[in-house]
Amino acid sequence: MKNEIILAGGMRTPFGDFGKSLKDISGTELAAHAAKACLDDLKLSPNEVDHLVLGNVIPVDQGGYFSSRVVALESGLSIESRALNVSRACGSGVQAIISAAEQIATGHSSVALAGGYENFSRAPYLSSDIRWGAKRGPVSLIDSLDYAYRDPFDLQLMGDTAESVAQQYGYTREEMDGWAQLSQERAAMAIESGVLANQISPIHVPERKGKRLFSVDEYPKQTTLEKLAQLKPAFHHQGTVTAGNASGITDGAAFTLVADRVSAEKHGIKPRARIVDWSIVGVEPRIMGIAPVPAIEQLLAQNNLKVSDIDYYEINEAFAVVNLHAERQLGISREITNLYGGGISIGHPPGATGVRMTMMAMQHLEAINGRYAIISMCLGAGQGMAMLIERLP
Repeated sequence: MKNEIILAGGMRTPFGDFGKSLKDISGTELAAHAAKACLDDLKLSPNEVDHLVLGNVIPVDQGGYFSSRVVALESGLSIESRALNVSRACGSGVQAIISAAEQIATGHSSVALAGGYENFSRAPYLSSDIRWGAKRGPVSLIDSLDYAYRDPFDLQLMGDTAESVAQQYGYTREEMDGWAQLSQERAAMAIESGVLANQISPIHVPERKGKRLFSVDEYPKQTTLEKLAQLKPAFHHQGTVTAGNASGITDGAAFTLVADRVSAEKHGIKPRARIVDWSIVGVEPRIMGIAPVPAIEQLLAQNNLKVSDIDYYEINEAFAVVNLHAERQLGISREITNLYGGGISIGHPPGATGVRMTMMAMQHLEAINGRYAIISMCLGAGQGMAMLIERLP
């Protein structure tokens, strides 16, 4: 890239379980909270930010279709600032970072907020019949979440695609449950140690008698391999994918700052990492879970790197089989992957997930004095993406 593009700061809300703590918070309020927290953490005036890019899959609430602009102004950015909504399925958060970097690389921005949100608890029910009048009989409502969780080509659920990967490549229920248990254990340790608290900005949530401060991810569960083994398959009667080894439906928002290095230093912003490169690939939609493998392979080839050159990987736990496949096909050790939990334990709000993973990667590189990290995920409808970052001392 012509300009060295850096990442700085990074804050998020705690992630709320489906229908629980964040269900009464509008999507734009949730995102604005994370954006303001990111700015506060950097001690940066919102007037210094010229662009806000927001990843989101399901717009919710009034203003949801204009959410990037609403979040920008509610976060204190100037009227003259610009805003952009982006959506790339489960990679929408990383796409927000990439899109901000592209704006900066082409000279159309210098300091941008990049983030995303999802509030699946507020996803509406829809009807395509009522506007012009149903001809006869009852009118059905469609859960808009169903649009996000079904493959658009054959309408199978995303969990069915995970079953297809398991069947085609021979991954077992025991292997999947093993990864799921590891994810829960790692998230529990990250919560207990305060590692996750470093990136979370608590938010007040309404209750029957006033408000309470919500500060810890709500989805992680205390479980055992025995308990996981007792769960029924969620998609196929004799299947391997369960609620325990699949990502959680959660709500949350996350933001980081993207800037060219000169502008960052001018505003007193300490860079944490630079964006080196990214890759986006297409795969067969029915086995979309294999996509991190070709995405990472392409990214490494573009930069003359090997798997072993990377100090840390964040690979989204859409389903445990996704991570098992990357581990087996690429030889990526689980000892340098998702060390603080992931989608299975923390949850997976697509607009925010990629930003959370990027923040986690930066935090880990700083902790180990590492150099490179890769953030990667599969995307519904058959895509994959990966982004390479390098820690800056």
